Amino acid sequence: MAEKRFADALNEQIANEFAASQQYVGAAVYYDIETLPRLAAFFYRQALEEREHAMMMIQYLLDVGEEVHIPDIKAQETAYADGSAPVRMALEQEKRVSDEIFALFELAREVKDYRAEQFLQWFVKEQVEEVALMGDLLNVVERSKENLLLAEDYIARESLGEESGDPTAPPMAGGSAG
Repeated sequence: MAEKRFADALNEQIANEFAASQQYVGAAVYYDIETLPRLAAFFYRQALEEREHAMMMIQYLLDVGEEVHIPDIKAQETAYADGSAPVRMALEQEKRVSDEIFALFELAREVKDYRAEQFLQWFVKEQVEEVALMGDLLNVVERSKENLLLAEDYIARESLGEESGDPTAPPMAGGSAG
């Protein structure tokens, strides 16, 4: 029964990860419309990363013989009040996902599911990086609100979001580690 509680919670997180991916596509579309290709590309990459996280979770459930539930897709916003709003949304989303991952970790520990706890360690580390990345990007976008081409330059200069795959990442369903 303990494993079932964790599997149910992880299935909910899979839905959250796919939803985050879709939100990032919406942000990318906004920046594409605004002719800010580097911000758009950054969010398209973030969307893929969130999808990969969901696929890692799916693979974990498959590996431990638990049922997988694929969520419905909900429409996402592609219009924002200003150029910093998508990044603000992303930072809040990453903070929320961090809390969700921490709650999963606590549940794994509570039910003494050591496999799940070990699996989640990578996600804990990843969320620290994601919150920091979005916080930095928000600072830059806020400072360059009047001319987002400065944020575009920052993304190009810092190669933001273009990190190579992490060999310690869990495997994805249907693919290799991301």
